[in-house]
Amino acid sequence: MRARTHQPSALVIGAGISGGTTALVLARRGWRVVVAANRFDADTVSSVAGAVWEWPPSVCGRHHNQAVHARAAVWALDSYLRFSGLAADHRTGVIVRPTVFYFSRPIEQDRAAMTKMAVVKQLLPRFVHDVGLIAEYGVNAGCGVVDAYSYPAPTIDTAKYLRWLAGQAQAAGVTVVRRSICGPLAEQHDKLLAEFGTDLIVNCSGLGARELACDPTVQPHRAALLRVVNDGTSMPRVTAVHAVAGDPSTDNHDAVFIAPRGADRLLLGALVEPGKFDTDLTLDNYPPLREMLDRCTEFLPTLRVAQLDSFDPLWVGLQPFREGGVRLQIEPDACIVHNYGHGDAGVTLSWGCAREVADLAAVLLAHQRRLKTRRHSNSEAASPLGLFMNKSQVFQQDSAPASPQEGQKQ
Repeated sequence: MRARTHQPSALVIGAGISGGTTALVLARRGWRVVVAANRFDADTVSSVAGAVWEWPPSVCGRHHNQAVHARAAVWALDSYLRFSGLAADHRTGVIVRPTVFYFSRPIEQDRAAMTKMAVVKQLLPRFVHDVGLIAEYGVNAGCGVVDAYSYPAPTIDTAKYLRWLAGQAQAAGVTVVRRSICGPLAEQHDKLLAEFGTDLIVNCSGLGARELACDPTVQPHRAALLRVVNDGTSMPRVTAVHAVAGDPSTDNHDAVFIAPRGADRLLLGALVEPGKFDTDLTLDNYPPLREMLDRCTEFLPTLRVAQLDSFDPLWVGLQPFREGGVRLQIEPDACIVHNYGHGDAGVTLSWGCAREVADLAAVLLAHQRRLKTRRHSNSEAASPLGLFMNKSQVFQQDSAPASPQEGQKQ
């Protein structure tokens, strides 16, 4: 009769796109998963993300060193394949659209841009490098861009996608608990494991990792996007994504980001401001928002007659940026796997990071089980019966006749 195996279990902290995807991947691998968070769906920063898949590093975000990019590239490619497949199901809110990147000088003169383009050209289908894209999409010839390339990329309607993700997690057996967890995880992980009855913890807390992981390198980057009507009435419908890389020396305040969202809305950006916490902004009280809108309308003149969404014209959120890039690793001497610090790339990296978390969780669980077995064996050896059994085993091994194949690989 086969012995019953213990079902592995995990507590996932955070219900944004990183936490939700991680919970789903774990559940689909046979884990019992509990998600604990105090914000869900529309209340998470994931809901107001630009949510266009992009090969790292992103054009509008803050950049890391090449070692960080190499790891992110693996996660991004995994996510690209997942999102491309999900686009076949309209319920997911994933749509593959033409995505065009513009440059203020020939790409051949920019080593970083050239390197990125070479990789994208090799990996992604229907890649096009053509200065003619500028005129083809009606971009203002006087706005300063002189080169461009494009490829089809998944775009994600986060409102629909997060609902779909939650439904998939529920169907996979994930339990969700509204709970705020405060204080360093390393000081309370035994208590949390006992409370939720799980083997380990996965930290997908975003900005909360400043406190939970005691990580001062996690900082908010305030991001803002405007929403305009894109139903073809006041202006021709915009069907492609447009992005112009900003100048890092100006904190990307000259970046342009234009992306269709869902069937009839368009996002305009981008504004990314390090170290800003206040999200109470309007076009009237914060001039950089007006400047952002002006950049977009100058770049794509058809937007001059665009109408702001009367219900939800402005999205502002705090992106969980981390100075050293994403932290995806096991906490030393604890049953914790960290998965935070994605900045503006949470969507792009979500599936790849979730898969690596699940891999690390399996490694951590196996390690914990080995330790328990070793402790159990040591306690047996320390008892009189254990000492007797160990000596008997040694005697039997020493007295057994040697096999002709002994020492050879079987």
